[in-house]
Amino acid sequence: MRKFKGNVTTPKGFSAAGVMAGIRKKLKKDIALVYSETPCVAGATFTTNKVKAAPVVWDMEILKNGKPKHAVVLNSGIANACMGKQGVEDNYEMASAAALALACHPEQVFTASTGVIGQPMPMDVIVPGIEDAARRLGNTERDGQEAAEAIMTTDTISKTVACQFTAEDDIEVTLGGMSKGSGMIHPNMATMLSVVTTDVNISEELLQEAVSTVVADTFNMISVDRDTSTNDTFIVLANGLAGNEKITKKNKVYEDFVLALFIVCKDLAMKMAGDGEGATKLLEVKVRHARTHEDAVKIAKAVISSNLVKAAFYGSDANWGRVLCAMGYSGGEFDPDKVDIYLQDGDDRYLLVKNGMAIDYSEKKATELLSKPMMTFRINCNDGYEKATAWGCDLTYDYVKINGDYRS
Repeated sequence: MRKFKGNVTTPKGFSAAGVMAGIRKKLKKDIALVYSETPCVAGATFTTNKVKAAPVVWDMEILKNGKPKHAVVLNSGIANACMGKQGVEDNYEMASAAALALACHPEQVFTASTGVIGQPMPMDVIVPGIEDAARRLGNTERDGQEAAEAIMTTDTISKTVACQFTAEDDIEVTLGGMSKGSGMIHPNMATMLSVVTTDVNISEELLQEAVSTVVADTFNMISVDRDTSTNDTFIVLANGLAGNEKITKKNKVYEDFVLALFIVCKDLAMKMAGDGEGATKLLEVKVRHARTHEDAVKIAKAVISSNLVKAAFYGSDANWGRVLCAMGYSGGEFDPDKVDIYLQDGDDRYLLVKNGMAIDYSEKKATELLSKPMMTFRINCNDGYEKATAWGCDLTYDYVKINGDYRS
């Protein structure tokens, strides 16, 4: 099992493109296309927000239609959310334009959009942009990188990764992913926009189960700003070109695939958390020795989502009382008098709180640790054997600046 630099074009049989169609005011790529000529099975998860963008509704419907899938077409700049019938029609036109260019059916094409809510889609530039992307499809790393760049909004970096493992008979199975996400990110949803491709041969039922399992401990465990988007979409396409024996039961190869998918999704999730709007530092919250897994998840999510914790992290202030406070309203069960809180840098731990009370720690040392570009709060509940990990970032002045004029 190895993680390495790569993207959606790394697995066998996948191509991609990213082009500048003219959706956005700034001269940036804004249409991405990911394609497999070989039919794919698919697994996906979507936003839990009741207000769902037209692409989300479309994807949820075609995911279950039983037809092989071939492509995902994505745009940045306009979310195609809260646009009623017009939004539905525009989304279908997106899928149809891609299908026509790729010689498949619209119901075999996933769509995804990100950007400003409540604005009409400029189809006069989107359709030619999709046609251009189809002409430019390629299977090089650069082609995949351009697709990743085309889905960025307030992201400061593109987010890609690849992973590979060995199945039976020394067959190499590869996964490659890309994602975007910087703001409007909060747990209890699917993800922002993310596409993972893989050449594994697997049944659609088990692929969906793997996706749902992995999302729970990766994308659902990040938070930037306590806002769940209308457009969150995570899609995995598997074309079977690795040539492994088809996975139809939960055997060793299935377990390896789930682990590889977890590695890809965790990497992308951490990159999104660390690239939160205005963020300067990545925060990790590890809850250990909780009574139940559900308790651990609730506690980790509450701490990572606390604006007060995030603001203290920005100021490199070891305000551990805010951590305990967030734990207290999380809904997770724990005994406050048993809680230990550490700052953890790699394998090194610095104890701040023992049995729910501060010890005689050095504020200078704590501030020094919290000033690092990544820091971990390790919370030991000392009440069981379950654990969970969440990721987020600091809350800065720039977050307000970015979101104060997002549409302008």
